[in-house]
Amino acid sequence: MDVAGRITECGPALTPAERRVADVVLQRPQLVAFGTVAELAAEAGAGAATVVRLAAKLRYDGFTELQSAVQAELAHRLRPAAERIRQPLPLDVIGRTMATELDNVQSTLEAVDRGAFELAVQALACDGNRVAVLSGDASQGIARQLVGELDLLREGVALLGGTEVAVVRRIALLGHGDTCLVLDLRRYDRWLLDAARQARARGVSILALTDSALSPLALLADAAFTVLAIGAGPFDSHVATLALLNALVTGVADKLRSSATNRLDRIEEAWRSTGALIDP
Repeated sequence: MDVAGRITECGPALTPAERRVADVVLQRPQLVAFGTVAELAAEAGAGAATVVRLAAKLRYDGFTELQSAVQAELAHRLRPAAERIRQPLPLDVIGRTMATELDNVQSTLEAVDRGAFELAVQALACDGNRVAVLSGDASQGIARQLVGELDLLREGVALLGGTEVAVVRRIALLGHGDTCLVLDLRRYDRWLLDAARQARARGVSILALTDSALSPLALLADAAFTVLAIGAGPFDSHVATLALLNALVTGVADKLRSSATNRLDRIEEAWRSTGALIDP
């Protein structure tokens, strides 16, 4: 299990100080790989003893073994960067954006746990269950795209939103066997966290796409995926989130190939017969 996986597994048992250290481990792995216990503790606003206790809780034999694990993961992840670093840094907006988004997508997809991915695809493709999608304000656009594509493949998919009354009503109708896919980056929308907790309490399976293994969404989830959302400009990027959602939809399409084909054929015929779409 990688470092992020161990942190996710132990997350609920961590103290607030240990969680701050763990968040630094996730957000600034270079500091852990090449720094000292004292530097990591100072960055997290914690004591050196907290760093050592965290390493033990993550089942490492002290900080040195934790550091070695982070170094090994960085070495694997940074191979492409070692090649790119020899190239001049793009000064134009297009070049800078391309470099940033390529790194976002590559880092996000390389970090996907295949077992968790298969679990998520199975949940989204399960015949007869309902899929509810919850999204923070910033990711509403790609959430609507996801719901539209899943709805072309299967029944029972809905984007929950609107007033608190409407969201609570929809969640009250969910139960065991249903799935709730939640998307949000820090700073997290409070209503979304409350809704995810309500769904979890009803026995709904929670899938989370978020920015940290220690985010409140990841700690709630049955399967959580961490996306890299570094923006070339002042705002978070959702390109890697969209890429991961595309992979999930592709997995669902593969699982539902026969029924999804029939469903798409009926929809296409309806569009064609009504002239709803113009195809020159």
